[in-house]
Amino acid sequence: MSLDRIDPAQYESQLADKLAAFKADFAGLGLPEPEVFRSAPLHYRMRAEFRLWHHGGRIDYAMFESAGDSKKVVLIEDFPAAAKPICDLMPRLRDTLQESEVLKRKLFQVEFLATHSGELMVCLVYHRPLGDDWVEAAQALADRFGVQLIGRSRKQKIVLGRDWLLESFELDGRTLRYQQIEGSFTQPNVGVNRQMLGWASRQVADAGGDLLELYCGNGNFTIALAPAFDKVLATEVSKSSVRAAHYNLHANGVDNVTMVRMSSDEISDALAGGREYRRMKEVALDSYRFSTLFVDPPRSGLDAATVELARGFDRILYISCNPVTLRDNVAALQDTHEIAAAAVFDQFPYTHHLESGLLLKRRA
Repeated sequence: MSLDRIDPAQYESQLADKLAAFKADFAGLGLPEPEVFRSAPLHYRMRAEFRLWHHGGRIDYAMFESAGDSKKVVLIEDFPAAAKPICDLMPRLRDTLQESEVLKRKLFQVEFLATHSGELMVCLVYHRPLGDDWVEAAQALADRFGVQLIGRSRKQKIVLGRDWLLESFELDGRTLRYQQIEGSFTQPNVGVNRQMLGWASRQVADAGGDLLELYCGNGNFTIALAPAFDKVLATEVSKSSVRAAHYNLHANGVDNVTMVRMSSDEISDALAGGREYRRMKEVALDSYRFSTLFVDPPRSGLDAATVELARGFDRILYISCNPVTLRDNVAALQDTHEIAAAAVFDQFPYTHHLESGLLLKRRA
């Protein structure tokens, strides 16, 4: 992201350009007019990371911008895309690090994670081993700013406090709670994430039956969608995400979800009557009456086996971070499904990225 593009005066025109490109991508595929969910124009990112640039006896936050065949170092005084607590902490943290030789020596990266509920985590990454002197100084730093603090170097991770935050926010009269583990994926724009969850929940409000969810991560959508179904079978491959999802299910009192650590092609094979999977031995697949498939895949989209699996569902709810692979997957399903609803979610203002959602229903 070019810092000079973070200008609220440009927000609407940039979003309009992205929306027009999205609609053009789906020309000929029967796309209804998408609902548009905007971001706050400033202080929307709950995650941020910066290089620490050592120069002339001082340190500064830095980013890199491409300049021809090389990269240009851009020193950061302010990053208005970041959540307000991150912005407020950045100069105070930098100045404190500047004053401590043990904290700044061979420090090369700082990572921030904030929550809407007011928690804040800082991870300091080094090119050297961290000893007792670092722990003492870092603990004083954590106490001073009231943050969870982590130190990382090669084959070393020191946690002062805890390595996770607890996010919470209101959605449709419910308070949703999510454990966010350091180093694991979390939604970067909490305001837009709430809008995504609300839109997705409305699409399945009358679905009934059971839900199959692929790529469930830490249960971000699982928690929101589960009340609309009798039972949910959710899959994810990341161990840390599965661990967080179990925590989140318990924290939200959701008891109709079974979690399985499997990839999408494995669950597709299992549902097609393929080989037996040890991780599925406690799951009675025959007891599920799936009405809906929910997917939120990586940028590569759905593989051929998962597209074939999707054909068997009356309703497919698809959240995508890549309109190109979404278009390709929808085109592959055109003979069996049509687009019943569409939405775009501006998770990443001032960039070309646009999150989107489609509800596909089986053709009559």
